[in-house]
Amino acid sequence: MNTTLQLHAAGQSVWYDNIQRSLLKNGELAGMIQRGEIRGVTSNPTIFMNAITKSQDYDASLLPLASSSLTPEEIFFHLAIEDIQAAADLFLPLYQESRGGDGYVSLEVSPYLAHDTAATLAQAKQLWERVDRPNLMIKIPATEAGLPAITAAIASGINVNVTLIFALQRYAAVMDAYLSGLEQRVAAGLPVDRIASVASFFVSRVDTNVDARLQKIIQAGGAQAHMAQALLGKAAIANARLAYADFKQVFTSDRFKQLAALGARVQRPLWASTSTKNPAYRDVIYVEELIGPDTVNTMPPQTVVAFLDHGIVRLTLDEGIPAAHQTLAGLESLGISIEEVTAQLEDEGVKSFSDAFTVLLKAVEDRRRSAVSG
Repeated sequence: MNTTLQLHAAGQSVWYDNIQRSLLKNGELAGMIQRGEIRGVTSNPTIFMNAITKSQDYDASLLPLASSSLTPEEIFFHLAIEDIQAAADLFLPLYQESRGGDGYVSLEVSPYLAHDTAATLAQAKQLWERVDRPNLMIKIPATEAGLPAITAAIASGINVNVTLIFALQRYAAVMDAYLSGLEQRVAAGLPVDRIASVASFFVSRVDTNVDARLQKIIQAGGAQAHMAQALLGKAAIANARLAYADFKQVFTSDRFKQLAALGARVQRPLWASTSTKNPAYRDVIYVEELIGPDTVNTMPPQTVVAFLDHGIVRLTLDEGIPAAHQTLAGLESLGISIEEVTAQLEDEGVKSFSDAFTVLLKAVEDRRRSAVSG
C-alpha cells in the first residue's frame, strides 16, 4: 500500500495542488487517480499562470477565441473551465464511490474580487453554473468580505473551498460561515446532505514569516537568542494543530449535531501550502506532522513525489496541543504577534494571487494579439 493510501486509511485525503492541460491529455492525472495517489485537485491563479504562460498547451483552444470580443479574463476562464470540467469528469467515479467524500476539483474566483462580497458571490454562482459538475468546489478567500459570500454560496447549494486561512480567529469565522449557510438552507426547507466544503488553512508560509523574525532576534544575540533558536520551524505546525483542535470542538457541538442529523458533512480542514520552503527542514514535514481524521492535505507535485518515496504515516495532529500553546506564547514573549503575522500573510496572499492573475491576463492578451496578427 503506497503512503497516500495509508493516509486515506488514517482519515486524510491527498489532493493535488496542480492542474495543467498536459496532465489531462497524457493520462498522467488519470493514472494518479487510478493508483490512489490523489483524491482531488486544487487550483489557484498562480498554478494557472504557470500552466498557461510556460507552455503551448492552450494555444489550440486560445486561437478560436483570439478574434472574439472576449476580455483576457473571459478568455482565461473559458480555458480554465475546460480544464476543470475535464478533471472533474476524471474524478467523478471516485466522487460517486465515496458518496461525495472526495473527488473534488477546485476553481477560484478572481483574486481581484477578494474585498468585494457581492461580486465574489455573483462570480461564484456564475462559475458554478458554467462548470456544471457536482464535484466542483468554488474557492473563495477567507477575507472579511469573503465570509458573507461563503455563507451565501453554501446557502445557494454551492460547494466551497475556503482559501487563504492563516489565523485561528479567522478560521473560527469560516466555520461559522459554513454552518450559517447550512442553517439558512434548513430554514428554507432545502437539503444539506449534498453540500461539501473544505477550509484551506495555510501552513508553511507561517514558518517562513515567523522564522525570519526569529532570525533577527538570534542575530542580535542576548538573552532571547536561545529561545528564538528553539522556536525555529515550530509556529506553522503549532498553529495548524490548534486549528484542528478548534475544528473538533465545533463539529462535535450541539449546533452541528442538529445539522448532521439532516445529513450535513463536516467542513474538513485542508492543509495548504505544504511544500517545505526551508531546505533545513524535512521535505515532508508539513504532511507527516499534520495527519488526522477528517482532513485533507493538498500537495504540489514535488511533495507528492517525496511523500510517496519516504513519507511516514502516523496520527500526529492531536500530539502536543499544550506544546502548541506554549510555542505561540513563546513567540508572544519575544514580541512576535501571531495575529500580526497572520494578518500580514493574508494581505500578502491576496496580493500574490492578484499579481499572478495580472501576469496571467497579460500573457493571454499577448497570445491573443499574436494569434490575430499571425
